[in-house]
Amino acid sequence: MGTFSVALHVGDIAGGQFVQVEALVDTGSSDTVLPREILEGLGITAVDRFAYSLADETVVEYDVGEARLRLDGRERTTQVVFGPQGVTPLLGATTLQLFHLGVDPLQEQLVPVTGLLKLAQRAVSGKAIGS
Repeated sequence: MGTFSVALHVGDIAGGQFVQVEALVDTGSSDTVLPREILEGLGITAVDRFAYSLADETVVEYDVGEARLRLDGRERTTQVVFGPQGVTPLLGATTLQLFHLGVDPLQEQLVPVTGLLKLAQRAVSGKAIGS
């Protein structure tokens, strides 16, 4: 599969200020990665730290926080990784799932996908959700 980038607006959790970045779409990354200087410039703070396995199998730890993202005409809050200074922004799988977006590798674009609720077919009352 080829790689491609999309325009993404990153903002503080309250949505008070945003900056635009070009993010490489990376379905092999669990989380969205942004340069630390962008996140700190928006006032976003780290709330936790997690281990991540890199392509060469090296395991590293990075701070994570919450940011508001604008993508495909919608906004969501999502976990973001505080990447090293100057790192290429990556749009990861978790964020794509939150926006109900998939990847069309031939057209090199994001496409809407239907969410899945396979085990929620029946509510406790025995009726299907939405009935």
